[in-house]
Amino acid sequence: MSGERSSRILIADDEDSIRYVLRQALEAAGHQVEEVADGSRALEELTSGDYDLAFLDIRMPGHSGLELLDLMSSAGCETAAVIITAQATMNNAIESMKRGALDYLTKPFSIAEATALAEKALRTRSLQLEVEELRKEVSLKGGRSHSGRMVGRSSALLDVFKTVGKVAGSNVSVLITGESGTGKELVARAIHNASPRSQAEFVAVNAAAIPRELLESELFGHERGAFTGAVDSRPGRFREASGGTLFLDEIGDMPLALQAKLLRVLQSGEIISVGGRAPEHVDVRIIAATHRNLEEEVLAGRFREDLLYRLRVVPIHLPALRDRVEDTAVLAKHFVERYSAELCDEVMVLTDDALSTLTDYPWPGNVRELENAIKRAVVLASRSVLTPDDFDFLARETETGSEGRDLGALVRKQALEVLADPNAEEVYHAIVRRIERPLLEAALDHTDGNQLRAARLLGINRNTLRKKILDLKIDMPKRDGP
Repeated sequence: MSGERSSRILIADDEDSIRYVLRQALEAAGHQVEEVADGSRALEELTSGDYDLAFLDIRMPGHSGLELLDLMSSAGCETAAVIITAQATMNNAIESMKRGALDYLTKPFSIAEATALAEKALRTRSLQLEVEELRKEVSLKGGRSHSGRMVGRSSALLDVFKTVGKVAGSNVSVLITGESGTGKELVARAIHNASPRSQAEFVAVNAAAIPRELLESELFGHERGAFTGAVDSRPGRFREASGGTLFLDEIGDMPLALQAKLLRVLQSGEIISVGGRAPEHVDVRIIAATHRNLEEEVLAGRFREDLLYRLRVVPIHLPALRDRVEDTAVLAKHFVERYSAELCDEVMVLTDDALSTLTDYPWPGNVRELENAIKRAVVLASRSVLTPDDFDFLARETETGSEGRDLGALVRKQALEVLADPNAEEVYHAIVRRIERPLLEAALDHTDGNQLRAARLLGINRNTLRKKILDLKIDMPKRDGP
């Protein structure tokens, strides 16, 4: 339901039987229902009435359901819409979602299906309105950008919105997956802000950004004197998030030993601080996120399978921006509007050619890269109209950076250089040595020189690694331990 009053629902369909069945089902569920038999009457009702939800037949006299979606958008109508269709084709579904429908109902349908869809649509719309209100409040208070909403109109993003609306009211664990820069924390914040825990804290912890030896203390807190340097006790992030939500970003980078302790917290709801003895109950909802494929991490022995099941009660996957190209223009306009006001105190606009440039770019860094590109263009622009020239740096960075991002292209370049030498011999071994050295150095850097861990990550024997270090004359940092 949207708000405390009962929801008002409009049914627009030229079939008497459809209107009758829908009306009976929705009124039985406690909704106020009005019905019309054509699109023209539907438009009059939608523009003059205060409806929370409208069921619109995709084909009917007057305006069609799809035309009504466009007219509702132009008029600024905030009524949620569900398209009724006799043909559940991909084109119908995609076109409906593109034009702003929250979902669609296929004829013939059951009463249970119709009422469930109505509740789902009302909940999703309620979530969107709450986020809009939060955005306005943040704007008035000069709040930070992370309090804003996710922007886009693609069907993939709409599916994410739907899932957020369904899980927000519960306490189940959610696992958000997707490439870096797709907006995983924004989804986590949207779930928190739409949940009964919204008045409590949303605490974010990046497991990849905190040194492993400090992560346990960061999460669970520590007692005074628990370890060298612990001059004072610390509550830890679980206690800080009490009554609210703890967002564990890059959970795939959490050490195995700490994964076991996190699993115990999820099972028992209790934590023990570092140096502490008595367990303490915490009321915290866990939302985790990762850019890694955790199933592959489980098979590689780097992530606990039982913890994966505990975290992934409800999975949400955020597609890369290149897989929802229709959102690029919407996001670009949003960022231009926002940053031209924030950084330049004037309104800037994008030309159609500039939008084409942005939609044609693959955005390997996803939404975060697009946001930074817009910010850069806005700051450096000499006029209030942004043209393709203002985004020339994208083409330059593509030319200079593609080989750095594509290992295959880099190897090919190196191979051509070696093959160009008229005295070249044993090219295969020469190229392997060029690749092998930086690979081993990277693994040793990642493990702070720990050869045992580096060998395990590389999938080779420790003695083999030692021999290669000597053969390749790799300088090892001085350290204690293996």
